[in-house]
Amino acid sequence: MTRVLVVDDQRLIREGIASLLGLQPGIEVVGTAADGHEAVEQAVTLAPDVVLMDVRMPGIDGVEAVALLRKRAPGCRVVMLTTFDDEDYVVRSLRAGATGYLLKDLPSQELAAAVKLAAAGVAQFDPAAAARLAAVLDRSGGQREPLTVREVEVLRLVAAGATNREIAERLYLSEGTVKNHISRILGRLGLRDRTQAALYAQSHGLV
Repeated sequence: MTRVLVVDDQRLIREGIASLLGLQPGIEVVGTAADGHEAVEQAVTLAPDVVLMDVRMPGIDGVEAVALLRKRAPGCRVVMLTTFDDEDYVVRSLRAGATGYLLKDLPSQELAAAVKLAAAGVAQFDPAAAARLAAVLDRSGGQREPLTVREVEVLRLVAAGATNREIAERLYLSEGTVKNHISRILGRLGLRDRTQAALYAQSHGLV
């Protein structure tokens, strides 16, 4: 079972999301919270696998809450679930440590699947949010050296959530070689980490 905490300042939406997710197989909603402060406290107490976090909330907003959760409940994956695909929110959320960014018009079955994938460490992004961040990465990256065929293979597996060991086994490489490939990929694309690499792959049609 994937344990989920739902965070939203609007009670009707919060309870609706929790009810819909609770009907999905393999999902257990362990609690709800109405703001960022309550989200952090509940996450520390309940230790969910995934926190579905609204962005705009009074007091401590979703982005601030993500940063706090990284420190106080580092085992939780945080996925932003919002109506806003604003570029600033997308970038700030990922910089704070969010695993993904989804919009609230997502069907309940797709949301449940996204939650399970997030719990497994696979970054989840709404296409609109992915396009926003890809635009930021393109603007900041400048001229880039193209990836080799092998690096594209590695990048696609990173985006699919594969570990270094799994990539090594799939491509018949050593783990050290995989690490080197990933380092070169991040450097060539001007990316910071695996989450950004996964988003880049998704937004450029590699997965």
